[in-house]
This record gives sequence, C-alpha cells and structure tokens, in this order.
Amino acid sequence: MVCEAWAWRQRNGRLSEFACRDLLLRLEQWGHVDLGVRRRRGPRGSGRKKSGIPTELIPIAEIPLTDAAANLDELVVRPIEREERLGWRVYMERYHYLGFRPLVGEQLLYAAYLDTELVALLGWASAAFRMPLRERYVGWDEPTRHRHLHLVANNVRFLVLPWVRVRHLASKVLAANLRRLARDWQRIWKHPVYLAETCVDTARFRGTCYRAANWTYLGQSAGRGKRGHHYLEHGIPKAVFVYALHRRTREWLCAPEPR
Repeated sequence: MVCEAWAWRQRNGRLSEFACRDLLLRLEQWGHVDLGVRRRRGPRGSGRKKSGIPTELIPIAEIPLTDAAANLDELVVRPIEREERLGWRVYMERYHYLGFRPLVGEQLLYAAYLDTELVALLGWASAAFRMPLRERYVGWDEPTRHRHLHLVANNVRFLVLPWVRVRHLASKVLAANLRRLARDWQRIWKHPVYLAETCVDTARFRGTCYRAANWTYLGQSAGRGKRGHHYLEHGIPKAVFVYALHRRTREWLCAPEPR
C-alpha cells in the first residue's frame, strides 16, 4: 500500500516492496512508527511456490530449523539484491560476533536458503593486502603480488543463523558458494578471481566447515592487522585457509600478466 501510494517502483516496473520494508523497519528502529507484532507467513513454505526464492532479507521470528525439517538437496546460494543490503547488515550486526563493518573494495554478498528458509549469509571482499602464508603458497614475490592481488577474494563474513541446527549445512553452503563465486565476480567486477581465502579465529572456531569443504589449511597467522597504513600487533593469531578455484590457480597467479 505504501509503494502504491508513493508510486515506488523498481526499474522493471515491480513495486519496491523489499526496500519499503527496510525503510519501515528503520523508521520503527528510530521510534517514528510502530509496526506491531510481525507474524510469520504460516507454516514453513506455505503460500509460496516451491521453486521460488524469497528476496527479502529482514529479521524474522527465530524459529528453530533442525535436521528433521531440512533437506540439503534444496539448498540455494545466491547473491543478494541491492534492496536487501540493509537486511544483510542487520543480521550481521545482530548475530555475527564481529558485527557489521563496511567492506572494503570489491565485494559480493550472498544469502543461502533451504527451500524458502533463510539459513546463512556470506560476505566476500578484496583480498588481504599482505599475508605471508598465502604468498608462500602461491609463490608470489612482491611485484607479482601487487599485479595479481585483485584475483583473490576474501571470505570476510560467514554467518549460519543461530537458530539453524543442520548437520553439514555450513560446508554445503561454502561449497555451493564457491561453485559460482568466480562467475559472479566476473559478471559484477569484470575480472575473474582464482583463489578464495579466509582467516578463522581459532579461539572461537575450529574451521571444521572449511576443512569439510576442501579448503587448504596454511597455518596460523602472526596476529597482526592493518590499520590505516600501519600494521599493528593485535595478539590474535588466526588459521589461514585458501581454496583454489581452478586447477591452474597458482600458475595464473604467478603469470607475468593477468590472464
């Protein structure tokens, strides 16, 4: 009704319902409106076609999803839409231990669904500027790293929603995301990526899902981070994992010129 009253439409002519929902949630957060108690749309999957993928990313009731209610064959991982970015940020701020921080440089955000249920969110950004373990794995010297660093994507956020308890889900989500990452990156940023990387805080996590998804463990980082133009000791070593997106990844990353 709000979209129709304001003639608020997308470029394809459809009503901008999801952007409108984000706006209403923000207005309620600021205390300007009271939306009342939001209800879930009936039982799981009701009222929607089984083949459809919901496009809204807004906070919902925290209804547990367990093995008994899950079918991993129905897993879908897709990039989020522009109007869903606020919802993605809300989830990260609320449920990820690092909260939400603006991503630097090139980036892609993803959502994972089981049937119509949102179960996980992922964020990819530009590669870490310097990572000695990665440099040794690839075989980079300093000039080659500078030429090819844009061909690496960093998995900076991975959140399985806390009320979702489904065995093997995390590794399945990672694998599904990796299968399309290079193609999506080429489409959005007009160049490929050949290597995926991530750093896992082993004081909190074991990195089991990355190992199960066939990522390669390179070792523990030195516990340093970049702030501005300086590297500082933060005292939190992290496990470094990488995943080659092509069998010729290291060859292409060490080539004289980008492929």
